[in-house]
Parts: sequence; C-alpha cells; structure tokens
Amino acid sequence: MSVYKVIDVVGTSTTSWEDAALTAVKTVKSSVRDLRVAEVVEQDLDLGGDGEPTFRVKLRVSFKYEGG
Repeated sequence: MSVYKVIDVVGTSTTSWEDAALTAVKTVKSSVRDLRVAEVVEQDLDLGGDGEPTFRVKLRVSFKYEGG
C-alpha cells in the first residue's frame, strides 16, 4: 500500500506552455523524491505591461508520501 501527496504548482516560460510545464516539473523533481504524475490543470498567458507574453501552466503533481 502506498500514499501519495498531491500539490499544485505553476511553471512559467517566455517560450511556450510546454517549456513552462517542464520548468515546473524539473523544479519539483529537485526537491521531492518519487515524483509520479504531473497533470496540466490550467494554461494561461500573462501579457504584462509591455505586452510580451509569459506562458503559465498550472500543474497538479503527485509524489510518494513518506511521512514525518
């Protein structure tokens, strides 16, 4: 039997939604073990004041819970 913790994270990129998602996954992987699933929940663009788009992806990620 296993238990998994689920958290939401937001990745950003000036290149693409895919790059934003990968940035978030790489960052999460560096601080948790046994990352299992990353589900895209939402995508949007932040146009900022200068009109340059920033791609944003909200991910729901799960990883094995080890207690403590």
